[in-house]
Amino acid sequence: MITIAIDGPAGAGKSTIAREVARALGARYLDTGALYRAVALACLQREVPPTNERAVEEVARSIDIDLTGETVWLDGADVSERIRARDVTEIVSIVSQHAGVRAVLLARQRAMADETDLVAEGRDMATVVFPDAPVKVYVTASLEERARRRGLQLGLDGGEVDALKEEIAERDKADSTRSESPLTRAPDADVIDTTDMTLDEVVRRVVELVEARR
Repeated sequence: MITIAIDGPAGAGKSTIAREVARALGARYLDTGALYRAVALACLQREVPPTNERAVEEVARSIDIDLTGETVWLDGADVSERIRARDVTEIVSIVSQHAGVRAVLLARQRAMADETDLVAEGRDMATVVFPDAPVKVYVTASLEERARRRGLQLGLDGGEVDALKEEIAERDKADSTRSESPLTRAPDADVIDTTDMTLDEVVRRVVELVEARR
C-alpha cells in the first residue's frame, strides 16, 4: 500500500488533482477538507458556536461521517453539496483550529490509510497526518488564479470574485498562522505550481512521482 499526501492553500486545485490521481492509480481518494466541513455543518445544524472548542469536539466525536467516492455522508444524509455552501466555508477555519477536533479526525484519516492505497489532500497531510508518506506534494497557484477558479466553480461575477480573493487571502493567513497543524510545506515535498498548468499536466506529474517512489 502507498499513501500520497497532497497539501496546499485554499483554491489551489488539491481536491480535483487528488481525485484524478486516485482515479489514475486505482486508489482511494480522501478529501480531508470534507471531514472538517462536515463537522462545521453539524455545528450549524446543532447551533453549536464554532468558537466553543469543547462543544465542537463533542460534535466531531458524535457524528458519523462517511466518504464514498466523491459523496460525503453526514449521519446518513448526502451533504456533498451542502458542505460547500458559504456559511460552512465561513466557519470551517475556526472549527479546524481546535486541537480536539483535529485529534478526532486524525485517527479517522490514519485508519483509512491502513486499508488501501490512499491519495489524501488537505493542509497538513505531509507534515502531521502522514509524515512518513513516500510521496508528498505541495500544490500551489497564484492568489488571483485560485480566486478565479473558485469563482468559476461557484458561478460568481467579477465583483464577487474580487471579494472572494480577499476571503481566500484571509483563509491563507488563518491556516498558516493557527497554532494547531498550520499550513506549511513539508521540507521533502515536491512543489507544483499549477497557475499555468492544465489538470492533465499536474496529474501526470504526480503519477510520475508515485511511479518513481514505488
